[in-house]
Amino acid sequence: MFVEPQRSDNKKGWVEVICGCMFSGKTEELIRRLRRVEIAGQKVEIFKPTKDMRYHPEEIVSHDSSRIRSTPVDNHYNILLLTSDVDVVGIDEAQFFDHEIIEVIEELTSKGIRVIVAGLDMDYTGKPFGPIPDLLARAEYIVKLHAICAKCGSNAHYSYRKAKIDDQILMGEKDVYEPRCRKCFYGH
Repeated sequence: MFVEPQRSDNKKGWVEVICGCMFSGKTEELIRRLRRVEIAGQKVEIFKPTKDMRYHPEEIVSHDSSRIRSTPVDNHYNILLLTSDVDVVGIDEAQFFDHEIIEVIEELTSKGIRVIVAGLDMDYTGKPFGPIPDLLARAEYIVKLHAICAKCGSNAHYSYRKAKIDDQILMGEKDVYEPRCRKCFYGH
């Protein structure tokens, strides 16, 4: 069970990564943590990439319709410009940022800011996705969530793409993707 870290008086920053496949509850867990931050009276800023407008242009929305306000950014460096005097930064769908997001996150933590990142750790082919694997190596806290395999009901950690499109990034929902376990993903 994850125990939320508490900041001490010397204001040390750290990185938390929430990862997993599609439909595993990553955004739901991010929203839960960010709501607790707000309840604690801490200052928080929340970001998502502008390319993810599936549910709402200025909110992070989970598949179960939980939502929280956010700022869409098209450039990871805008996060630095928008985070003065905050305690916590939340970033959803971090796999859509390039690897330079890691520099931004490192700079935030060096300022004593807690950074909570959610994103896919693997793409639809089962390969590491974007900056998430590198963030996992740097994070103080990691949570890997699983969905339920759409084929057999086992724990799933792969995002199977039903559409026959080869682009690494293809926005979609259950019409395009389904969670699968290893056996069902590879067709063993």
